[in-house]
Parts: sequence; structure tokens; C-alpha cells
Amino acid sequence: MFNSENLLLTFIFTVASLLHGISGIGVTLVSTTALASMYSLQHAIILIIFPSLVLNLMTWLVGGGCSIAENFCYYLKHYWLLALMSLLGSLLGVKLLLWVDSSYILVLLSAVIAFYVISNALGKRIILPATTPVLIVTGLIAGIIGGSTNAMSTILLMYLLGSSDDKNTIAKVGNMCYLLGKVAQIIVLRDSLIALPKADWLLIGLLTTVSLASLMIGIRLRQYLSQARFRQLVLVILTVLGLRVGWQGIVGLIG
Repeated sequence: MFNSENLLLTFIFTVASLLHGISGIGVTLVSTTALASMYSLQHAIILIIFPSLVLNLMTWLVGGGCSIAENFCYYLKHYWLLALMSLLGSLLGVKLLLWVDSSYILVLLSAVIAFYVISNALGKRIILPATTPVLIVTGLIAGIIGGSTNAMSTILLMYLLGSSDDKNTIAKVGNMCYLLGKVAQIIVLRDSLIALPKADWLLIGLLTTVSLASLMIGIRLRQYLSQARFRQLVLVILTVLGLRVGWQGIVGLIG
């Protein structure tokens, strides 16, 4: 169980979950990029589904001065259309994993990471107008990218930054949509999940436990650590991993 590979995975999920606790995003993007350089993209996404689902659920429903029921009702009532579009897009996105050569998706993941890193490094954020047509298109595109690459946040945040100035709302609505993306992945990949060996389920249980613990630590560290410095470190890690994933995709297309 505790071989060198599993220890590396545990470290990856610890770092990603700490970032998620500090900033409200990060767990799926960092962990997917790292695992995609070690496994097939589909298997990497399968291993990440449940740890990410639990963290997204916790971030959406817990905290913010409201009860779990109040969080559920409020954000679903006000952002149900965005959530629905994200879910529909995610269902289509996961299908791409089964229909399209994974090399194309790896190149797409690398491109999304490059956009994310460059825009953050330059300190620029693209903000979309909060109109219904933009909401529908953004939700669908974010869902498709999220379902196939787990990089939904890079697109979804463009709309959320234009619809709200409240960081708590942005984090909670984002995690609500990320959660529905995980649900879509479970629906489409259920046969692959059922076929997982016991060793993989034990690993998923370990990663989920580690992620939860790291999330709680990250939330507590928000007031003590510089979020900007931590995110700079993550950008460096993502750059290296993104280059590696992109190279894998290009080699797969050429070969």
C-alpha cells in the first residue's frame, strides 16, 4: 500500500488540498496534471473523482456563516442555470474521454494550464459579463473542459468574477459546479469505477482522507500564510507538469 508511488500521490494530494483550503480552488487541476503524467488521463480522472467530490462538497456546503441547508438552498436557487449548464457540459466532456484519442485531450489540458499560468503570472484576469447567454455558453464550455480534463475552474472563474465581488460566493458557486462535474464523471465512468481493483479503492480512500485533513489545515492557514506566495509555487509546479503533459500529448499525436 505505502510504496513510493503511493507516497508521491499522497504528497501531490496534500499540496493540492492545501491550496484548495487556502484559495478555494486547485485540488483537481494540480492533482489531474500530476497524475496525467503518470497514468492514462482516464485512469487519472477516475482516481481523483471521489477525493475531489468530497472536497468540493465541503467547500460548497460548510462555512460562510450559514448552515449546510442554507448554503444548499441559497446557491442552488441563485445559480441553478450555471450549475445545470456545467452538468450538461461535463456529461459531454467525460464522453470525450471515451470517444477521442487521449493525446488530443492532453494537448487541450496543457493549453488550458498555459492559459491559467500566463494569466495569473501577468496578474490579469479575464472577466466575462454576467448575462444569461454568456452564462449558458460559459457553463457549457467549462463543463466540457472540466469533464474531459478536470480544468473547469480556469473557464468558470471568468464568469464568476463578473457576476460577484464576494470571494466566498465565487468559491462556493465554483465548487458547486465542480461537484456536479464529478457527478457527471461518476455517471459516465461508472463501469470503469465498478471494475477498479480493491487496491485502487484503498488508494482512493487514503487520498480522500489525506485531502480532507489537508483541506482543513489549509482553511486554518488562510490567515497566516500568504496566498500569493503559495499560488506562485503552484504556478511553477503547474508549468513543469503542464509542459510534461503537453509533450506526452504531442508525442502521442506524432507517433
